[in-house]
Amino acid sequence: MLSGFEYAFDEFKKYGLELTENQYELFDKYADFLVKYNENVNLTAITEPDEILLKHFIDSCLILKYINIPENSTFIDVGTGAGFPSVPLKIMRPDIQITLLDSLNKRIVFLEKLCAILCINAEFIHGRAEDIARDLKYREKYDFVCARAVANMSLLSEFCIPFVKYAGNFIAMKGPSEDINSGIIAIKTLGGEISKIHEYKLGDDSRKLIHIIKISHTSSKYPRSSGQIKKKPL
Repeated sequence: MLSGFEYAFDEFKKYGLELTENQYELFDKYADFLVKYNENVNLTAITEPDEILLKHFIDSCLILKYINIPENSTFIDVGTGAGFPSVPLKIMRPDIQITLLDSLNKRIVFLEKLCAILCINAEFIHGRAEDIARDLKYREKYDFVCARAVANMSLLSEFCIPFVKYAGNFIAMKGPSEDINSGIIAIKTLGGEISKIHEYKLGDDSRKLIHIIKISHTSSKYPRSSGQIKKKPL
């Protein structure tokens, strides 16, 4: 499916990432299964092998270049979709303990089958972030929370920061047009603080990684219902 190990190795190397043959084989299986499954269930608009490699796999793995993730960290991917960025991160770092959360069960079914093919251990949760974040089993339990989503920073922060444990991390993967200032009040209200904004190029496109540290516990008032979050952002 992918264009060969040497090509993938060179592409990863361009972005300061190392790739082994074993990791490549897993990514190749991932891409093949994603494209075939996508014929019947809409998971991604990106189906060309080289674009999958760059825009899904390398983009996901760049978190490891910019953010220090200690060994055996717990990691929840909110609105994971087809498994990005958490499954590529797990391929690169098998020690990371990943939880895949999505509101659509058809995506969870895909992820369960994918992880079985890749022999990856993961926890799967079907539900809405604003509901699951109120469950004490998951609330403020994770070292890292990540989202690669189109929602603005105010909304995304309320969906994600309640999952972050005290002194933990929220990583928002955003495009170049994101107005970070629009989310500052929400981030502070929810107990977070911006640590650093990493800006980089992915091919011809610009990207941002917004790294937020949890400096205080999130009030039990949050997250609110989805309707409230969207109607009256923090």
